[in-house]
Amino acid sequence: MKRISLITVILLGHLCLFAQNQEIADPDKRIEWWGDIDGFINQQAKVTLDLADEALKANPPNRKEPKVRKMALLMIDNVLHEEKAAFRPAVQTFLKKRIIDAVSEIRSAKVKKGAIIWKLYNHAFVVKTPSVTIGFDIQRGLPNVEGFTLSKELIQPLIDVIDVLFISHIHNDHADELVAELFLAQNKPVVTPPDLWPDSPIYPKIIHPQRNADLIQEIRLPSKGLILKTVTCPGHQGDKILNNVYLVFSPEGMIFSHTGDQSNLDDFKWIDQIGDHYVVDVVMTNSWSVYPGLRFANGFRPKLIIPGHENEMGHTIDHREPFWLNYQRLGDSVSFPWVQMAWGEKFHYFQDRLRK
Repeated sequence: MKRISLITVILLGHLCLFAQNQEIADPDKRIEWWGDIDGFINQQAKVTLDLADEALKANPPNRKEPKVRKMALLMIDNVLHEEKAAFRPAVQTFLKKRIIDAVSEIRSAKVKKGAIIWKLYNHAFVVKTPSVTIGFDIQRGLPNVEGFTLSKELIQPLIDVIDVLFISHIHNDHADELVAELFLAQNKPVVTPPDLWPDSPIYPKIIHPQRNADLIQEIRLPSKGLILKTVTCPGHQGDKILNNVYLVFSPEGMIFSHTGDQSNLDDFKWIDQIGDHYVVDVVMTNSWSVYPGLRFANGFRPKLIIPGHENEMGHTIDHREPFWLNYQRLGDSVSFPWVQMAWGEKFHYFQDRLRK
């Protein structure tokens, strides 16, 4: 009898807590999540990402990272390496808030010297110098996950202030046809490999430069009245997918490279010699392309490496590249300084020095 009474008390307690939580609409005030696994995981992600966001803002990208910043990046890895992460409202909010803040910064930033580099989602970067703003692989997220896709209203203000868009290759985590259309609508150049959107009405308006690591070509920027010098290296993802590896020369004399998903050993015949012909300031490389012995870095010999493509939510868990793996891949090499960046963060690069 006493056992039955005890069970009854426990059940009544659970029912009372459940009823209490039903009355609490604000998940931040809930003190019990029994029976709501998805709600629990989402709230845990929110608490984790909010704390990580706070830590990253207090400890922005730097050559020498404090332990609290490394811990914040690892916390983000842990949240994003969950199968349903892209569908979690907390993760979607985290992405959108960080991109909204970055777009606001890009629009308002005045660059007097060097370049400010923003990392957006996946392998998208924006480079702003005193004279020009350059976009690489800008896209809006996961097209098949509504809450993880940035709206046209959010992305348009970004496009309004970028002068040219470079797209590395055909995959939709790098190439977004709507984004390209919005650039072209403003008479801003879009540069891609020749196999991207061949049946689209916008194809004839796109620039398809020669893929030649020894050839410096020119792109006119009508919005600025400038001519931008570029090199389009003949890269590949795997054996067959064309992947343009760009070198873009700013009017100030800096060279910025973006590698897309470069991953082909045969291409080392030109990668190994890039540094012999060009003084590359910053290379924004896909994080798995470093190769054993830093062969990619030894070929490009950049002043700064910024790895990218971490936590691409369209990838499977094993290829959803984490921040923590960059520490193993890039190490503590003095020869090739590198900076780790999360979604929406920026780093101010100077030709004559790297911030300590």
